[in-house]
Amino acid sequence: MLKQVIFCLRMGGELEQPVRGAARYLQQCGLKTKICHTADGDEISCDDAMETLFLADDMEIIEKLRKSGFYAIGIQKSEDTQQRFSGVKYVFTDIEEVEADSYEKAFQRLAGLPWKILETDRCIVRETTVNDVNDFYRIYADPSMTKYMEGLFEHPEDEIRYTKDYIEKVYGLLGFGVWTVIEKKNGTVIGRAGFSIRNGFDDVELGFLIGVPWQKKGYATEVCSAVMNYGKEVLQFREVQTLVKKENEVSIHICEKLGFRRYDEVDIEENIYGESYQNGRSVNFSPSHYGKYVRLIWESDRQN
Repeated sequence: MLKQVIFCLRMGGELEQPVRGAARYLQQCGLKTKICHTADGDEISCDDAMETLFLADDMEIIEKLRKSGFYAIGIQKSEDTQQRFSGVKYVFTDIEEVEADSYEKAFQRLAGLPWKILETDRCIVRETTVNDVNDFYRIYADPSMTKYMEGLFEHPEDEIRYTKDYIEKVYGLLGFGVWTVIEKKNGTVIGRAGFSIRNGFDDVELGFLIGVPWQKKGYATEVCSAVMNYGKEVLQFREVQTLVKKENEVSIHICEKLGFRRYDEVDIEENIYGESYQNGRSVNFSPSHYGKYVRLIWESDRQN
């Protein structure tokens, strides 16, 4: 958990005043802050480094911080085109307008911690972790779970490799994906929900599943309603599609309750997951098979 933010600035830089304003704001949000300068940069010490995020306006400072094992990102004025932050995951500009949640999310990404996406009355939706894989196999063990959708890899080690790549390449680059659904009252993983991008389609796609013991209790509608609102308000999605196997009338009904409308029917390849996952690619040993799917479209302009 992020507890402290340290700003490391060049002597005489133009960011001094904006950073002081940002530091005051972060203190009001309950975070400790500190401002130091390049002249004493080599003497930076931090007792709780694993709970601290560093922001620096110079690439050399960031490199020093990284070598010391600290979590560091860049900071610059929006009109500054001289400073380059090659290989730095995040660079904040207009620092006085950056919200505390952005510091938290940058810290979590560097620390390898999952982002908490949202909460509903009964559930928490957060990014998936490798530790969720065993729970997924428990959920997918019921044959009805794969009646209308892809299953997991046959061997858990393949699913773990896939999940690690997914965290880095999907969450890390897109900032969204398919997330893990957790029941609040006991912390149990009960399903998955979120957004993905399917090859051959322009629209972002909603996907979801809820384990059998939690079905017919309103969890899917509760979670997906919140996910769609997050897509609209936070991710600024204006149109979302979902692809549901024609025979899956329950999921089609749920999507229609969420505001999706039937658009057309399409043929979708169903075994794209493959049988193993090696070096970042799925390996499929069986012939391609296509199923008939209903495509439903959600448009923000049509929602109340």
